[in-house]
Amino acid sequence: MNPFTYRFQVLALSGAIASLLLTGCAQKEAASSAPGIAETKAIAEEGFIYGLPIVMNYAVMNEFAVDTKSNQFKAPFNEINNQHRVATYQDTAVVTPNSDTPYSILWLDLRSEPMVISVPAVDKARYYSVQLIDGNAYNYGYIGSRATGSEAGDYLVTGPDWKGETPAGINKAFQSTTPFALTIFRTQLFNPADMPAVEKVQAGYKVQPLSAFLKQPAPPAASTIDFVPATTAGIKENFFPYLDAALQFVPASADNKDILAKLASIGVGPGKKIAYKDLSVEHKAAVLLGMKQGDDKVDQYLTTGSKDINGWKVGAFFGDQAFYNGDWLKRAAGAKGGIYGNDGSEAVYPMTRVDAAGETLDGSKHAYTLNFPAGQFPPVNSFWSVTMYDGKSQFLIQNPIDRYLINSPMLPSMKVNADGSVTLYIQKDSPGKDKESNWLPAPNDTIYLVMRLYWPKTEGVSILPANDGTWKPPGVVKAS
Repeated sequence: MNPFTYRFQVLALSGAIASLLLTGCAQKEAASSAPGIAETKAIAEEGFIYGLPIVMNYAVMNEFAVDTKSNQFKAPFNEINNQHRVATYQDTAVVTPNSDTPYSILWLDLRSEPMVISVPAVDKARYYSVQLIDGNAYNYGYIGSRATGSEAGDYLVTGPDWKGETPAGINKAFQSTTPFALTIFRTQLFNPADMPAVEKVQAGYKVQPLSAFLKQPAPPAASTIDFVPATTAGIKENFFPYLDAALQFVPASADNKDILAKLASIGVGPGKKIAYKDLSVEHKAAVLLGMKQGDDKVDQYLTTGSKDINGWKVGAFFGDQAFYNGDWLKRAAGAKGGIYGNDGSEAVYPMTRVDAAGETLDGSKHAYTLNFPAGQFPPVNSFWSVTMYDGKSQFLIQNPIDRYLINSPMLPSMKVNADGSVTLYIQKDSPGKDKESNWLPAPNDTIYLVMRLYWPKTEGVSILPANDGTWKPPGVVKAS
């Protein structure tokens, strides 16, 4: 769905549990302080569902902003990293990468004082968005074409404990529920030759402390934190130790206080009376079983939480704290499907692995077409795209014309049928020179397609609400 869709699988339980049971004596004192085995398993299941987005975010934060030796490191806290390109087949750090918009990445540390994000005036024809995401994986605000317009502006971002007044000169204020928060800037690229114009927009993105914005003395700096190291690759083996570390930076609230208390009872998070590492072998085996059951529930929700429309899965998994309203399963499903996805009002992501008949898409066996009838393109205020991925790896695929997607800015150069419709040719081999303008190269294997609708229309024909809109994506049809 987006460039931060990390692969995630719970560890193979049979081998892990067998290993635990062979380790010898349990830590009896910890076992006597912990809940019973059945209750521990239930807490682990609920805790996995609650904690998955928090753990994934914590690992990404470590790789992007903390560990300077990570090959994913972008920039220290409170500095913007501008990426002057879109993803290609060579980008394999994350799955389902977005190849529509170059990104700018900013991790905020809001402990000592608020930060001010400034954006330049952007041509109304060019879509851009600034997505504000906190450590709970809540989208707590937006700046950009849809949310605030194309004019230049200064926006205040505060931490959970800040009580000050919004100063003059600030267009709008946003409050994160956590002291550390991610900001993702997306800037539309029209074509490869357009990159210098994108870079000019990116150069206008600025961040500074509120004190600097007001030209006042800075408050004392926040203390240095020795973050518990975490990597996205290490999540499956270290889920609860990572969650224990991450919860230091997730304040208690009305909707999470109960699960935080339960997690503390098994040695995870603030207020714990035992250490998770000291749980007995039997308790740890119960934790693993609970994790597996939680993960199964997340997978189930990913299937049932979306509506099947002509073979495409269409749904809404992302939003702010009020959107989730304590529905941790929906939040976990969104994170596993593609953490840091946009609110439905900003973007909707139909996705499919099957054709209109429900058969698996496979470029080694068939050629396919996707036909948009005249006047029935995806209804957006900005732009739409259809991106091709390898069905197994979910990476972009190498192809002879270096094309990874077809999007609406390409329509003027595409071939239009006599009836005004536009047909996309989805196949591994060229459909012929006369049709190559409409060719979306496919792998010689299974296919995964993602449609992206940026700033979907809300009036008239619309994909919104995401699982019950009046516009339906057309099905992919087997051509041969």
